[in-house]
Amino acid sequence: MASDPEQAGDCPDDFVEEEETDAEMASKILNFPNVLAALQSHQNAEMIANLPTVVKRRLKALKNLQFENTKLEAEFFKEVHDLECKYHLLHTPLFEKRNNIVNGTYEPVDDECQWPSEDEAELSEDLKDKVKLEDKDNKDVKGIPDFWLTIFRNVSILSEMVQSHDEPILKHLKDIKLICKENPMGFILEFYFEPNEFFTDTVLTKEYHMKCVPEEDDPFNFEGPEIYKCIGCTINWAKGKNVTVKTIRKKQKHKSRGVVRTVTKTVQNDSFFNFFNPPVLPEESKEDIEDDLRNLLTSDFEIGHYIRERIIPRAVLYFTGEGIEEEEDFEEEEDDDDDEEEEDEVGDNDDAAGKNARDQNCKQQ
Repeated sequence: MASDPEQAGDCPDDFVEEEETDAEMASKILNFPNVLAALQSHQNAEMIANLPTVVKRRLKALKNLQFENTKLEAEFFKEVHDLECKYHLLHTPLFEKRNNIVNGTYEPVDDECQWPSEDEAELSEDLKDKVKLEDKDNKDVKGIPDFWLTIFRNVSILSEMVQSHDEPILKHLKDIKLICKENPMGFILEFYFEPNEFFTDTVLTKEYHMKCVPEEDDPFNFEGPEIYKCIGCTINWAKGKNVTVKTIRKKQKHKSRGVVRTVTKTVQNDSFFNFFNPPVLPEESKEDIEDDLRNLLTSDFEIGHYIRERIIPRAVLYFTGEGIEEEEDFEEEEDDDDDEEEEDEVGDNDDAAGKNARDQNCKQQ
């Protein structure tokens, strides 16, 4: 029987694997960033080692100047933090008034409610009459219902933490406040809750400690203030209401006797309220921190910073979604820039027509 020519190449004997050349192997190895960095560092060390002694001496003088510059940067960042604390106190009365409106303890007057709205401008007269009738039916609505819960749902970094069993509790969240600490540098987030069936606390806190000092063993990696520690609080849960733990039951069989028993075990449950029980940073050096713990701490610090810098000052925009749209627009612009760079790189080998198309894109922007 004649062999099928299309399947002739399926035989392993017909397949010849091409060996990589030394140059190709070297190229693959050099594509790893760590390898490149190590080689570059080694080359720099060799270059400096071969410099004349007088030049090495002058380099040390330059490093002393650089260290003085780094200390000035630290002083600058400290003053910026102090200025932020000063202006936070000026913002506080505005945040208090927002809290009163949200929770229905203050009804804004007509002059305070004048703000252009595209939705209202587009309504027909019939719809406007319908809205007025609905408004009469909703006169008993207090404040802005589910204000903070809606924000948590809208913001991805927070919504990823919130589970379905958290939402009934977050309905009772009244306000989030910031306490700015100058010395020692840091800040405290305060979450205010109305009386509820889940816990007896009215305020849950998360405290962040910051430092703004160059490391003695590596001063030139200083990039400004950093959060290095956070402290949560104890939540006094009502019996059977703790959403941060769950009970699991496992059946165990005795190896020799064959007796089966049921073991009950309490384990941690996914919940936003684990935010108030952060992992403890070990006292040892940074190198001794495990990657999982480092990632947890980094994520916790990012969330705390985001709540402080974005959510508290601009809460209404995250409720309406406008704040989220602005961030998405910014990310899209960054993506567009990346696309342009890629097009430019490809365009180096394009013909004149391709160049004209790129010029047209630039004009449109």
